[in-house]
Amino acid sequence: MSKNILTRGHSRALTRHHKLAVAGVAALGAAAIGFSAVPSNASTTTTSEAASAPAAKVSYSTEPIQDVRADVTDRLASSSLKVEQIAAKKEAAAEAAAQRAEAAAQKRAAAQKKAAAAKAEAERARQAKEAASRSAERAQVWKSAPKTYSNTLDGWIRESLSIMKKHGIPGSYEGIHRNIMRESSGNPKAINLWDINAQNGIPSKGLLQVIPPTFEAYHVPGTSKNIYDPVANITAACNYAADKYGTMDNVDSAY
Repeated sequence: MSKNILTRGHSRALTRHHKLAVAGVAALGAAAIGFSAVPSNASTTTTSEAASAPAAKVSYSTEPIQDVRADVTDRLASSSLKVEQIAAKKEAAAEAAAQRAEAAAQKRAAAQKKAAAAKAEAERARQAKEAASRSAERAQVWKSAPKTYSNTLDGWIRESLSIMKKHGIPGSYEGIHRNIMRESSGNPKAINLWDINAQNGIPSKGLLQVIPPTFEAYHVPGTSKNIYDPVANITAACNYAADKYGTMDNVDSAY
């Protein structure tokens, strides 16, 4: 029985303690409200007056304060939104900067590629110009340098044909070679001492057996005046044959 009384007594003591605590909190709240509500021209209550004044009845409620949590939540949400907005702006700025940097890099790369292409084109043009210049120089050398021919029957005929072409004298390699082999067998020093011309004191001489008066009459400028000179002999004989027969190619016997 005494145990139950102690338990109830302890329960009542705790209840009064809680009530006093709540009442104290309420009294402090009311005092704060009262202090803030005192006009500026009002007189301030002294400590003795406050002590002699009757204790105010304080009311309290167990209901939670409304909208406090919602207000805090709204402020936190607003702050979080601002942080997110700032982060988003920073990210957008960083992305824009990266895009600008990439665009600038692409522009530089394009400029470098264009410059390299222009340089390569200039180099190709320079090389082509140098090649053309070298070709022109070689052509000039070939043009100015006289062509050389072998000191053989083949070389004599070819050099004669070159001179004949410049002077418009017709004739072919085959026609000249055929008549030379018949008249002198290719001997530039050959001389006929038995035919009618020889009997008349003007024997035929050289590769194509030309008599001296004919050689002198049909001598081609630029060739030797020596009747035994192979090129001079061939050219003069072909000039004579062109005048009498149209071309040395039409000659098939003594002429």
